[in-house]
Amino acid sequence: MTADSVRRALARGEAAPVYLLHGEEGFFTDLISGDIEKLISAEDRDFDLTVLYAPETEPAAVIEAARRYPMMSQRQVVIVREIQEGFKPRFGAAAYLNALAPYVASPSQTTVLCLCFRGQEAKGAQFFKALKEGGGVNVLSKKLGEAAIASMVEKLISGNGLTVDPKALAMLCEFVGADLSRLYNEVDKLVVSLGPSARITPEAVEWNIGISKDYNNFEFVTAVARRDTTKVFKILRRFASDPKNNPPQVLVVNLFTLFSNLLVAHYCADKSEYALMREVGMSRNQCADVRNALKWCGPWQTIEIISLLRQFDGASKGNGSRQDPFALLYDLCFHILNPLGAAGIKL
Repeated sequence: MTADSVRRALARGEAAPVYLLHGEEGFFTDLISGDIEKLISAEDRDFDLTVLYAPETEPAAVIEAARRYPMMSQRQVVIVREIQEGFKPRFGAAAYLNALAPYVASPSQTTVLCLCFRGQEAKGAQFFKALKEGGGVNVLSKKLGEAAIASMVEKLISGNGLTVDPKALAMLCEFVGADLSRLYNEVDKLVVSLGPSARITPEAVEWNIGISKDYNNFEFVTAVARRDTTKVFKILRRFASDPKNNPPQVLVVNLFTLFSNLLVAHYCADKSEYALMREVGMSRNQCADVRNALKWCGPWQTIEIISLLRQFDGASKGNGSRQDPFALLYDLCFHILNPLGAAGIKL
């Protein structure tokens, strides 16, 4: 099941007897386990909420806790955290889950058992067979790509009754990155500040989150994609005045994303927006940048630029150069905006 569908069911008070929360994106594990805690009212949690930690708790003790009857509520909640660590030295993570299989196959109907396995996908054939037999819920949260994060944030914003400008959405995703916890917090901040039915604009993001609507990584990459030389170097001058908050290496990572997507796009038969988003897995804003860059940067020029980006990465870390990273970045951007093509590649 997806995290959204599980959270909707829990909000209605509908709970399965067992939940396994696992995968690379630990944010959803924390979010859903928090929802499961709320199944018990605050005044009853001292009696009917039990939180255990796998490294300190044998599987038998987990089963014993889950078999108990609730004291004050109609059901109790037992949460077991850090199962990926196992119970050392007797049980590894998979063995720990398999040891819970007899209970999971026939769970108590007055207990909600939540098993939290952070940072990776859980293993354990016996356990997963038992989970299916006992009507448990398996929630695997995979790491989200950039396009998926943008879609999720847009859905989060609309779910709170607001709308968002595409540029404001890109600014949020670019500033916070893949840290979903921070993204949720920043969206909550905007919801409280702007109120219901508002539209989140770049200006609102600038005032409430502290991201400049004109001088940020998103605008820099867009300026490069449009081959807007004046704007590229204007942003670079601003960044150079505050290198601590604008490290050149981060800018180059974003440029590498642009030109690696561009190289793939060059060999796509259908270069429409929808086709590129589907084939390359880009967000709408990334796709707009790629389509702009297609107008002036051919395949050989793109290969040359990727080579230049790799050279910069080494030089900015002191490999064969002691120049200031921003001096190197100015030179890099000049060559990116004036690529030689096949003649400029050193094979």
